[in-house]
Amino acid sequence: MKKIKIGILILLVFSLTACGNSNYIVDEDNNVVEYEKTGQVLQKDILCKPEDEDLDQLYQEYGDQTKIPYEDLPLCSEFNLSSNKADGIWEGIFVKPLAYLILKLGYLINSFGLAVIGIGLLIRLILLPISRKTMRQSSNMKKAQPEIARIEKKYAGKNDNEAMLQKSQEMMMVYKKYNISPFGSCLLAFIQLPLFFAFLQAINRTPAIFEDTFLGLTLGQTPMVGLFEYHQWSYIIIIALIILTTYLSFRNSMSTTQTGNQDMERQMQFIFKFMIIMISVASLYLSTAIALYWVATNGFVVIQNLIFKKIDEREDKKDKLIVPHKNKKKDKKKGK
Repeated sequence: MKKIKIGILILLVFSLTACGNSNYIVDEDNNVVEYEKTGQVLQKDILCKPEDEDLDQLYQEYGDQTKIPYEDLPLCSEFNLSSNKADGIWEGIFVKPLAYLILKLGYLINSFGLAVIGIGLLIRLILLPISRKTMRQSSNMKKAQPEIARIEKKYAGKNDNEAMLQKSQEMMMVYKKYNISPFGSCLLAFIQLPLFFAFLQAINRTPAIFEDTFLGLTLGQTPMVGLFEYHQWSYIIIIALIILTTYLSFRNSMSTTQTGNQDMERQMQFIFKFMIIMISVASLYLSTAIALYWVATNGFVVIQNLIFKKIDEREDKKDKLIVPHKNKKKDKKKGK
């Protein structure tokens, strides 16, 4: 399980840092072509034409490499869901609708930076019920851990079919007692990861987003370009915010998923540290647009988990008050 999670994290960072050039326009020396103003890597599968003249000319120069003939692409201001034929279900259901929403909101409020933040927060709001259910599952699992540990100890070293069947039945009874779904805690991760990659593609494949600026920063620019080529020291703040919100989000999530299982918690600690290191490296290569999405959604998660934690603490206090009250009533009846 730990190796699978690490593999997912490496894949995530691989995508964030734009490694490989199979989907990027290359020059005659097979080097990826970058827009020198922002450090944006030119993608072959863009959804619409840029409106920046310099970027448009650069795409025209390598237009024969785009998946859809460059002259057939609509301007980003004219892009809609019927533009271009969707290349599969993934693009049709996830990537194009997200790009369309960001573009429409961006043109409406005259800021693609705010549009990226707004759509990212909207996604988190939609996922709120699932997030709540996942946190409850984690809380219930923590409560059930002593009983699960006793069952594990009871059947330690017993590998015969009868013992395994009895162990499985007892475990299911514990899950039922605490209202735990074996796959409930994984549901959010299975939904979040595809949505993140869809959001990543929607931004990277929409040139208009990279032409805009937010708080003086070009949305297509990366800290590597901004810091070392243009000496924009404000990117240090972006990097710090990415690392800080990631750290707080993960630490907060881990505090709500403690199980009492030392081996499992050691694995979680390892993954936590590994992820922080990898995201710290990846933050240098994140475009400002992706960074805004990352910071906003992680910040949302931090606040969301704090609110959920307070709600759970209040519910636990109520339960502790109710149970002794019921026991007193039973004792009075017995006394009679």
